[in-house]
Amino acid sequence: MNTFLNHTLRPTLTGLLCLTVLGAAHADGGRAMPRDMPKAYTAECAACHTAYAPGLLPARSWQRIMSGLDKHYGTDASLDEATVRQLSTWLQANAGTYKRVTEEPPQDRLTRSAWFERKHREVPAAVWKHASIKSAANCGACHTGADRGDFDEDNIRMPAGVSLGRRWFGHD
Repeated sequence: MNTFLNHTLRPTLTGLLCLTVLGAAHADGGRAMPRDMPKAYTAECAACHTAYAPGLLPARSWQRIMSGLDKHYGTDASLDEATVRQLSTWLQANAGTYKRVTEEPPQDRLTRSAWFERKHREVPAAVWKHASIKSAANCGACHTGADRGDFDEDNIRMPAGVSLGRRWFGHD
């Protein structure tokens, strides 16, 4: 029995365990925040906006974003060369490669991507302008797990004074 376990069953169980772990890692489609997030990403990027999971944009978008920090969507977000290199490497290594993010959205804006617009098509324009939301880029205003890359519709919390009605959440 011991020989059977060592030569037949153990490799099979090990293989199944590896597939399970890999499957869980990719089940979210790359939206989850990688565990190895550099502290500089939180300190620099999340200081002004949601720290987007790198898997939400393709590598070429991240490359352009990081090479244009001096004019980052109308703001000078310049960083020292070492930090840019560290963050660029991390973003490239964790960029989206799955079907949903292979497109490079207009102006490399996550909120202009086809999948983002499809997911939010029923959100009235006035909602994005609400004082507690301010823009479509403020994911954390409604998605309670946005900082972890969790955008599950079951975890949406609308800010006080914002109502989308029951239809938007798939009811009625």
